[in-house]
Amino acid sequence: MPSPSAAEIAGIIDHTLLKPEATRAEVDALVAEAVELGTYSVCVSPSMLPVRVPEGSDLRVAVVCGFPSGKHTTRVKAVEAAEALTYGADEIDMVIDVGAAREGRYDDVRADIAGVRAAAPAPVVLKVIIESAALDEEQIVGACRAAEQAGADFVKTSTGFHPAGGATVQAVRLMRRTVPSLGVKASGGVRTLEQARAMVAAGATRLGVSGSRALLAGAEQAPTGY
Repeated sequence: MPSPSAAEIAGIIDHTLLKPEATRAEVDALVAEAVELGTYSVCVSPSMLPVRVPEGSDLRVAVVCGFPSGKHTTRVKAVEAAEALTYGADEIDMVIDVGAAREGRYDDVRADIAGVRAAAPAPVVLKVIIESAALDEEQIVGACRAAEQAGADFVKTSTGFHPAGGATVQAVRLMRRTVPSLGVKASGGVRTLEQARAMVAAGATRLGVSGSRALLAGAEQAPTGY
């Protein structure tokens, strides 16, 4: 199977701006760039809503929830997700309680995700960030299965803010094998076209990228925190 073209890669990118210091002007620029590049969506922080998407564009808006620690209560995450929808979000990228997964409390992980799913019902797309670099293989499998049981649409590798690191081909491959019916989003450290293609080959169906222009041009990106 041939490697996806740059245009095909663009079509599965969530063009991302999650820096704490981000401004509304920078989000507007992000949207304009996303439309120019042909990315699937933009991914922003809740306080950046509503996002001004050009009329006639099919660009989606993804918003993070419980970000980046995942240590918010389920009720807080649910309220955050519900509010994001009222301001025009199409997709929610929530962070699990990573410590619960590390302790093997997968029922708690499932309940947390289910709470957000109830607040953001289908057809809203729910992606579940498991922070794969902070988990061992057994914990990755447990977290992915909890997401599937709770009705999530995607499992996602990383916030991009954890010191343990971001996406790896090995984690994406394991996630794809564990929940073949769900989408898999690789995010955190995907900075080159070669890396993006490797993630897709491993099973990723969506990519979280902050430096999309450089990636699609085949240029090396400097680390940006996502």
